[in-house]
Amino acid sequence: MVTGWWSPQLNALLGSLVVAAGAWLAWGSFSAWEIVLAVGTAAGFLLWQGRTIKLVWAWATLLLGLESLAWPIMMMAQVRSITTEPTDEQMGAVLSAILTGIFSAVFWITFAYGLFKRASQPSISPSSEVPDSHLPTSQSKHSRENR
Repeated sequence: MVTGWWSPQLNALLGSLVVAAGAWLAWGSFSAWEIVLAVGTAAGFLLWQGRTIKLVWAWATLLLGLESLAWPIMMMAQVRSITTEPTDEQMGAVLSAILTGIFSAVFWITFAYGLFKRASQPSISPSSEVPDSHLPTSQSKHSRENR
């Protein structure tokens, strides 16, 4: 795998596009300036917190999970602002948003937890691995005694 100085930065840009798309889906509609602001804010945050590619995507998926959690709340606020007595169709849309939003939020937050956990573990270099052909000293001593 090729890693260079640009890898976390490129992934932060891609992650910010994903986070901005999630914000656009959660809010319903954005103007061009709001999209640029969302991408810029997310990219700045991911560049600030994401020192490695794993951390960039861990933060991006965590933000996506929080957006998924906020989506049903935004849907309820929109329905509440339109009318005081929602119709059956609006209530069905809210229920669908709640079920889908909670399922998506749990998925993305759990995925982010796994990425954070994996990012905190030290990576093992291939040169430090022990080949399978070498036996531990206790097993090699035992095999010599049986001869």
